[in-house]
Amino acid sequence: MMSQSDHKRAHRKRVKHIHEPGHLHELTFSCYRRLPLLTNDLWQVMLAESIDRAIERHHYRLIAFVLMPEHVHLLVLPERDASTISKLLFAIKRPYSYRIKQLLTEKKSPLLDKLTIRQRPGVTTFRYWQEGPGYDRNIFEPKTIEASIQYIHENPVKRGLSQRAIDWKWSSARQFVFPDQQPDSDLPKVDSLPPNYVLPN
Repeated sequence: MMSQSDHKRAHRKRVKHIHEPGHLHELTFSCYRRLPLLTNDLWQVMLAESIDRAIERHHYRLIAFVLMPEHVHLLVLPERDASTISKLLFAIKRPYSYRIKQLLTEKKSPLLDKLTIRQRPGVTTFRYWQEGPGYDRNIFEPKTIEASIQYIHENPVKRGLSQRAIDWKWSSARQFVFPDQQPDSDLPKVDSLPPNYVLPN
C-alpha cells in the first residue's frame, strides 16, 4: 500500500500543463523537501529578478505572486506568442538555482552539502527546488481569478507570517491595494489583467 508521501510524489509526477488560449495559470513550486530556503532578502530579490527575466523572455504577464519561505505561488497569463509553462518554469528555476549554488560555494556554506544529492555512485546533483512540475491550475472565469489572487495574497496571513496581506513584503498584495504607489524595486513587475477578466464593481 502506498504511503501518503508516495501518493503526493505520484501526484506531482502526473501534473500536466494544459495550454488553452486565454487561460491563466496558477503555479506553485516548492524548495527542496520544502526547506525554508527563501528566508533572506538577497535570495528573495534574486528570485524576483529571475521571475522578471523569465516572464519577459517567454512572453507572459505576471498577475499576482507571493514568495513564501519554502514555496512560491505565481498567477500568470500567457501572451499570444508565449512559450510553454514548462519552459517558463525552467527559465525561472534553473538560472536562480545556479546562482545560489555559486554563492554557497564561494562561502563554503554547509548548506551546499545539504542540497547536494547523490544520485548514484560518483554522480551528485545540486537541488534547490523540489523535483517535478509543481502545481498548475488553469483558470479563466473572473470569479475564479479573483479567488486565486486572494488565496495567493492571504498565504502569509494564514501562516501567521503577517497580520495583513499588505504587510508581507514579498507579494503583490500591496500593488493591488495601492496601485498608484511606486512599485517596490525588489519585487517582480506585476501587470494588470485585461478588461475581459476583471469583475465588474
